[in-house]
Amino acid sequence: MRVAVSITLTKDERVALQRWARGRRTAARLVLRAKVVLLASAGRLNKEIAAELDTSPNLIGRWRKRFAERRLTGIEQDAPRGGRKPVTRERVARRIIEATTRTRPKNATHWSTRTLAKEVGVSRSMVHRIWQINGLKPHLVRTFKVSNDPRFVEKLVDIVGLYLDPPEHAMVLCVDEKSQIQALDRTQPGLPLKKGRCGTMTHDYQRNGTTTLFAAMDLLEGRLIGECMPRHRHQEWIKFLKLIDRQTPKALDLHLVVDNYATHKHAKVKAWLKRHPRFHIHFTPTSSSWLNLIERWFREITEKRLRRSTFRSVKQLVSAIRSYLDEHNENPRAFKWTAKVAPILEKIRRARAVLDNTATA
Repeated sequence: MRVAVSITLTKDERVALQRWARGRRTAARLVLRAKVVLLASAGRLNKEIAAELDTSPNLIGRWRKRFAERRLTGIEQDAPRGGRKPVTRERVARRIIEATTRTRPKNATHWSTRTLAKEVGVSRSMVHRIWQINGLKPHLVRTFKVSNDPRFVEKLVDIVGLYLDPPEHAMVLCVDEKSQIQALDRTQPGLPLKKGRCGTMTHDYQRNGTTTLFAAMDLLEGRLIGECMPRHRHQEWIKFLKLIDRQTPKALDLHLVVDNYATHKHAKVKAWLKRHPRFHIHFTPTSSSWLNLIERWFREITEKRLRRSTFRSVKQLVSAIRSYLDEHNENPRAFKWTAKVAPILEKIRRARAVLDNTATA
């Protein structure tokens, strides 16, 4: 009489098996194998486990034995199958990958599963499987911009130095404008969120005017100075600089991180700064808004307060922005910069190398 292999689990093995057995995203075959081993470790017979899991005793014995021989690896990985390798399938897969990454259809910017399947002469599902296995997503595209500023390194070192080692007896303020914020009202009321259905809003809207949010964020505390103004000129920029001057301690120098917008370099702005020597301006490199931490806060107010809201007037929009800003200042949270200069420069170097290779290809 044959006796089933006895199974004794370590603590780590039991935790892993229980996680697999409960996992909603775990493959069904792995869930079954994990349950088999857990029941076997409890001293259950193969026929009892087979009855409980509605499968055959032979299958239970196979995975019990496989676990005893190879432990977790034995049930996590499938054994290699016999027979010849699918040469034709591999050849077709290479054609699909090459066509996806190196060619374009005649009348489109990218391949779809249907157009590529027709081109190669295979099923749409096969194209989909090959794309999934190789992580290909031709329908998606990410935007990027590598700065060509000739003083990029100098400006990068300057601003990262301010973030990682702020000067004493001074405040570092990340400053920028979020321009052309639209007061949008939807043409029809949307449906509320409910179980089994997301909230809805019409795709079209009515424009009710715009405003520009000028904001300065204290690097250390995360506190904000903000003001909404109807226009975005050097006059408004000087007005905002005066507001910063009034709302910050007079004994401290002010280091402002700003972008290269022409308004910030206007002759009258330069004259005003010359009369206020405690202001020190640090310009980010061109096409490098990611260096200014205020952009991170702009993303928050856009996602949390502006994008899904409706505003019937500019006055209502400005009131919502001020309310959000005041609430932030009641419990301010600073964004901590951790990236150092060397890794950033290495990433830029790799990006430029790829661009150069692409241009010469």
